[in-house]
Amino acid sequence: MSELIRWGVLGAGTIATTFCDDLRLLPDHEVVAVGARTPGTNAAFAERFGVPHVHGSYADLVADPDVDVVYVATPHPWHRDAALLAIEAGKAVLVEKPFTMDAAQARTLVASARERGTFLMEAMWTRFLPHMEQVRELLASGRIGDVVGVHAEFVEHREVPAEHRIYAPELGGGALLDLGVYPLSFASMVLGTPTHVSAASEPAPTGVDAQTSMLLGYASGAHALLSCGFRGSAENRASIVGTRGRIDIAGQFWRPTTYAVLDRDGARTEVDARADGHGIRFEAAEVARCLRAGLSESPVLPLDETVAVMETLDEVRRQIGLHYPAE
Repeated sequence: MSELIRWGVLGAGTIATTFCDDLRLLPDHEVVAVGARTPGTNAAFAERFGVPHVHGSYADLVADPDVDVVYVATPHPWHRDAALLAIEAGKAVLVEKPFTMDAAQARTLVASARERGTFLMEAMWTRFLPHMEQVRELLASGRIGDVVGVHAEFVEHREVPAEHRIYAPELGGGALLDLGVYPLSFASMVLGTPTHVSAASEPAPTGVDAQTSMLLGYASGAHALLSCGFRGSAENRASIVGTRGRIDIAGQFWRPTTYAVLDRDGARTEVDARADGHGIRFEAAEVARCLRAGLSESPVLPLDETVAVMETLDEVRRQIGLHYPAE
């Protein structure tokens, strides 16, 4: 792996734009190619970021010899097929969250990458933020004792037209896959895979979920209470409750932010972990670290955990009756 990490961006929508904005903060990363199905979108994206190679098909993008890593930034239903193209071309792959539409698709991607020995990671960028790294260190140190509870929410009003993708079943719309994956991945980071899942939901007129709540139980006896939705707004904080204290992460917990550690005796320590940019650059830095170390997956977000999160999402969907056209 060269000193420069050369990215090919598959899809040129909003999240791809945010990703490339953040890459500008990393001097050893460069976007060298973009591939999208709409010529005008392709051209505008390439001009904005100074991308030298513009491809009119996904197949051409993944075949570009100048690309080291493919970032899959399409809508959810196309993640599997796009990522498979890149894996089969021998490229390292970063797949936007949610990783796939369901666990079966996730297992297909993981098996293909492992068979070929190519790097693969879910772009759950929150996992790699500075405050999340510090939270993991605090938990490992035993500072707050044994974890007994996790609370997290991603609830924000979306003022969008009725034809927007979040309402479209054919585009994997709904709150759960778009927003709920954040608190669920957070709970997975802290507590692992649940042994019990209970879910309740309110549907949007198109049949996707407008808001969903999840109560997860774990073998340790701990619980996680998680919620997501786009019909209102919440503080969007996250908390980890332990037998000796608590960690409170400020609003928009999934972005670079502040947090507090509260001891059982009332002592409070405030930590400012805000950073420049959106925070997405940290996942790109992790991809580079893994590639330079010769790793085929990230130990911070292992592929088996990504599959386990998709399995939990599948169970939530089963309970709330959320189905998509391709199923």
